[in-house]
Amino acid sequence: MPAVTNNQQERGALNHGVWQQHANRHTAFARVTGAFALSLWTVCSTFAQSFPVKDKPVTIVVPFTAGGPTDRLARDMAEALRKPLGVGSIVVENVLGAGGAIATQKVARAAPDGHTILIHHIGMATMPALNSKPGFQVDTDFTFLGMVHEVPMSIVARPTMPANDYKQLSAWIGQNKDRVNLGNAGVGSASHLCGLLWQAAMKTEIATIPYKGVSMAIADLMGGQIDVLCDQTSNTMAYIESGKVKAYAVTSAKRLSQPALSQLPTMQELGVKGFQISIWHGAYGPKGMSDVTQMKWNNALRTVLNDPAFVKKQQDLGAVMITDKRIEPAEHRKFVLAEINKWGPVIKAAGVYAD
Repeated sequence: MPAVTNNQQERGALNHGVWQQHANRHTAFARVTGAFALSLWTVCSTFAQSFPVKDKPVTIVVPFTAGGPTDRLARDMAEALRKPLGVGSIVVENVLGAGGAIATQKVARAAPDGHTILIHHIGMATMPALNSKPGFQVDTDFTFLGMVHEVPMSIVARPTMPANDYKQLSAWIGQNKDRVNLGNAGVGSASHLCGLLWQAAMKTEIATIPYKGVSMAIADLMGGQIDVLCDQTSNTMAYIESGKVKAYAVTSAKRLSQPALSQLPTMQELGVKGFQISIWHGAYGPKGMSDVTQMKWNNALRTVLNDPAFVKKQQDLGAVMITDKRIEPAEHRKFVLAEINKWGPVIKAAGVYAD
């Protein structure tokens, strides 16, 4: 057997040393990676298991003024959610501006710990078209928690309107289109969106008057300062019932059951095809919310939607509870993305923006 030279011995020792260094680095990397994974798991587990944090209030952010339908829904939900969520305090915070974008951005940037959520209506699907730079992406910056209910719209007019049915109202608008004014609760509001769709259906453009909230719009409608309004039955039903406004139609698929609304025809019945709109509401958290926290919220929403007292309050205002798959987070998200595609062309054609 040939003798091993000094050079060979040196090379062998060197190779062994290199191998040992590589092994040491690999071991160190594995330890660091394992420690990081353990830390990440610990953080995620803490988030998942800590909601709700004891004595920490839950904040429901609402993009509209106090007293409006979204605010009223949020406050009814706050009352009904305390027990199923196991929290002592739920605060409703009204954050106004930019057609709802400021409130929505606030929630998008909040900690995903389950203590800050957004209650928003159909505006969640119209903000991408209404706002050039909303500061968030609806499809990626939120955790969808489930839909709550939907409310049909009603076509109403000032009490002195000469038209006595929708056919007469449509004819009156056609004859007076240069001086008719259509009120709404502000850019991006439900009444604004309904007004856009109504004008498109009539193929008639009329002057619109935006207000800072629906209460002021209805007050001016009753006083005769504006002519017509298309708004949620939850806002208009009491005034229809009392005769303070004249009502002509609803935008639901079929007639409504509430006594004040049951005699009103649907727009479909009246031959206005494609004019079917409901103002739906859903709940959203910031992206990054753990699956456990998301499920806690979804289960709480399901409990609320089966709470007789809560359901009666909403139904008395003309709302219909969500009972289909849209209560599920994945179906909620799928529905909202479809609504974005539906409303984008309508808003673009109108050329009206919130910024």
